[in-house]
Amino acid sequence: MHVLIIGAAGMIGAKLAASLAGDAAAGVERLTLLDVVPPKAPAAAGCAVETARLDLGDAAAVAAAVAARPDVIFHLAAIVSGEAEADFEKGYRINFDGTRNLFEAVRMLPGYRPRLVFTSSIAVFGAPFPETIPDEYHATPLTSYGTQKAMGELLLSDYSRRGFFDGIGIRLPTICVRPGAPNKAASGFFSNILREPLVGREAVLPVEESVRHWHASPRAAVGFLRHAMTLDLETVGPRRNLTMPGVSATVGEEIEALRRVAGDGAVALIRREPDPVVARIVAGWPTRFDARRALALGFAADASFDAIVAAHVEDELGGRIGA
Repeated sequence: MHVLIIGAAGMIGAKLAASLAGDAAAGVERLTLLDVVPPKAPAAAGCAVETARLDLGDAAAVAAAVAARPDVIFHLAAIVSGEAEADFEKGYRINFDGTRNLFEAVRMLPGYRPRLVFTSSIAVFGAPFPETIPDEYHATPLTSYGTQKAMGELLLSDYSRRGFFDGIGIRLPTICVRPGAPNKAASGFFSNILREPLVGREAVLPVEESVRHWHASPRAAVGFLRHAMTLDLETVGPRRNLTMPGVSATVGEEIEALRRVAGDGAVALIRREPDPVVARIVAGWPTRFDARRALALGFAADASFDAIVAAHVEDELGGRIGA
């Protein structure tokens, strides 16, 4: 099986690539990793791996990328929420035009119908909404990023309906705890206030502790994507975009989980510094979902927020806490 990951230099893309390349049971014989920055090949790959640069906004380059007709395409590339809001043109060029470039490139290859897994976002939902959002709830995004993802979902459903590919859209919760350096996502503080104190560094909290959000660990996110890769989509039906299960927690509950794992000293490293721009963006995000469709289809969430923190400590810190 030939698997193509677009957005493979990102955190989730790199973890997905490592998971597939290191698992002989996955059946991957060839792995192609593309991103605007050339991705790194997994350290221990049990299959052929090729890496290259790809600008998703370049339609000709995207067409060349799918010309080899991979069996599975993961579309993970995106301009993240804060950056998409700050740079309107760049967000639409990549998140909308780039997505359509990919879908069109697949459509133009006769007799080709790959599995295409698209990472969407819970940002497709905007306030006002109920305390718990059901699977049937309408998408009314309040950010450019959410709007771009919602349009991608509609395209995916229509191209799948027409038989151009076998697509499934995965609405990821906010991924926490994200390893590495902070990015431009408005949601970045959810990870920052855990990741940095766990290694003895200060972190900034720009919102109130009462802010509640929907989370999943990187480990769970890779599990969602791998399950989507092999899921019988006949069981999904025509509504191809699914909200993934997650853990609903307030910022205060995050901090208490940190306290249980790393103690009061780690919590003391969180500095409150209100940011009205971030607070405004986050205020329009959902807080809890009833993801029963995804659960019934076999997608599995983290057991608790403590489990999310524990996964980060195990996967990124080798089980060690502190500077």
